[in-house]
Amino acid sequence: MNRYLTVGDLDVSGRDVLVRSDLNVPMEAGGIGDDFRIVAAIPTYELLLERDARVRVCSHLGRPEGPDPSLSLEPVARRIADITGWEVGFDHADGRLTVMENTRFLDGETSNDPVTARRLAEGADLFVQDAFGSVHRAHASTVGVAEILPSAAGPLVDGEIEALSRFLGAVERPFTMVLGGAKVSDKLGVIENLLPKVDHMLVGGGMCFSFLVAAGGEVGDSMVEEDMLGVVSDLMEGEHSGKLTLPTDVVAGDSFGPGAESRVVPAGWIPEGWMGLDIGPETSSRFAERVASSTSVFWNGPMGVFEWEQFRGGTEAVARAMGEVSGFSAVGGGDSVAALRELELADTVSHVSTGGGAGLELLEGRVLPGIAVLERWV
Repeated sequence: MNRYLTVGDLDVSGRDVLVRSDLNVPMEAGGIGDDFRIVAAIPTYELLLERDARVRVCSHLGRPEGPDPSLSLEPVARRIADITGWEVGFDHADGRLTVMENTRFLDGETSNDPVTARRLAEGADLFVQDAFGSVHRAHASTVGVAEILPSAAGPLVDGEIEALSRFLGAVERPFTMVLGGAKVSDKLGVIENLLPKVDHMLVGGGMCFSFLVAAGGEVGDSMVEEDMLGVVSDLMEGEHSGKLTLPTDVVAGDSFGPGAESRVVPAGWIPEGWMGLDIGPETSSRFAERVASSTSVFWNGPMGVFEWEQFRGGTEAVARAMGEVSGFSAVGGGDSVAALRELELADTVSHVSTGGGAGLELLEGRVLPGIAVLERWV
């Protein structure tokens, strides 16, 4: 038996159901830049509506400190209507599906204020937690309402927990983890928890330069987290250091911008005035080969600044190799998912996660407050 209820355990017919979704989508010039999270949320609404529920959806968008018209969820409500053809209400519950205004417009949202939680829960009979990207935050809309209303995990959250938990149990081997992105500090917890469990950990992105410096390399003007060098050195000298694979070559740029001059240099010999902005072709080939020959792979974080074409090669090589994994492959983190979608390779991966920070915290072995609170209703 699950340690939480799911939607299938609820009698939702004729009931008002509050659904916490993760509709925190990128906004560009007033419009929606990428509707991946919106599309991922819709099957849960569909399921509830088919079972004759009335659905109210709440979510945050951005990080406003109070009302901010540029971060209203109204465009999201319109996009749901455009995708589904449904009539979608906004900020007033007069239809079968209503999208409420940005929860971060409420004073007590991020402090999990009980008054704010009661305000969000008012008029609802049941609560469905379906915002995987937010379950690591103890907010009024993720934890507070679940302390008030009978609550269950939605299909998206349940699927995420099931998929990512596969990397914590008796995982099929070889098991490879690919980590990129800017900072070691963002990934330290997952490195420490999973390095003993993986067969290979491939390190790229901006975070690799802290490892390269700790190994005695020269990295020019590349990004380095000086305060992490001691921790990184310990990892590289520890009992599992043989599982860490660092780049042997990088694509360096003479400036940080799309028009930068670029050249391939040895990873530990980046000239002054140059910065590493992607893993190099030799490393890309090695990483791709390792990924493709693995049975279980988790990837979080791009290998370089993939938004600029001359620094996209490493991320693209890993993305294509993910589609060749013989067993289970999962990608988490906004930038990795964005790269996968931009390359039109999302369908080649077993699981594309909607949550970055929440997925990492799950893999760190940490308790997710928005999941833990559901256990009281079992």
